[in-house]
Amino acid sequence: MTTLITGANRGLGLGLAEHYRTAGETVIGTSRDGEAGVRLDVTDTTSLANLSETLGDDPIDTLICNAGVFLDRHEKTETGYAAKLWKRTFATNVMGVFLTIQTVLPNLKTAKTAKTPKIVIISSQMGSSAKAGGNALIYRASKAAALNLGRNLAVDLELDGIAVGIYHPGWVRTDMGGGGAAISVYTSVKGLSHQIEALSLETTGCFLNWDGNPQDY
Repeated sequence: MTTLITGANRGLGLGLAEHYRTAGETVIGTSRDGEAGVRLDVTDTTSLANLSETLGDDPIDTLICNAGVFLDRHEKTETGYAAKLWKRTFATNVMGVFLTIQTVLPNLKTAKTAKTPKIVIISSQMGSSAKAGGNALIYRASKAAALNLGRNLAVDLELDGIAVGIYHPGWVRTDMGGGGAAISVYTSVKGLSHQIEALSLETTGCFLNWDGNPQDY
């Protein structure tokens, strides 16, 4: 089994990579600086083309779209949220997710003979319209878009035999989540790995918490 994880150089992505390697799976990790193994900027078409060339015809059983940015946690509605923040956030958290999936899709289809190939999108409960918080407007909007993208891809790719799951990893103690976050990387990864294992064509399009509890849309 081969799992490709974007943003695998630190935090949750690194934790997931270590988990699957320990489980005996082949892991392809990517990061912008190449520290995770493969250099990939999910917003750059040349970088994505290089990834496609690196993968060749090799099958990918699970694609985990984890790479993301959170740039507006301290912005104020009256004075902040500059256009450049919107552009970079949506380029990474939404466009980058789609372009990565599009790039790896032929490899996911190649894996169909083994097991149901899976696409995992790491979104957030901050993308839930039912849990509006009134802050971090750009990040929330981008995660809502990623959720919508995942739900629609689940419908689009079902006939291809590819399952799509969208997950909230929890408030995790990482560089993004901060030292005061509620759970450890280990706890999040342990839960997420169970949810990913359970993902199937019967549950495609699901939006779940790391512990399996359904999230509000």
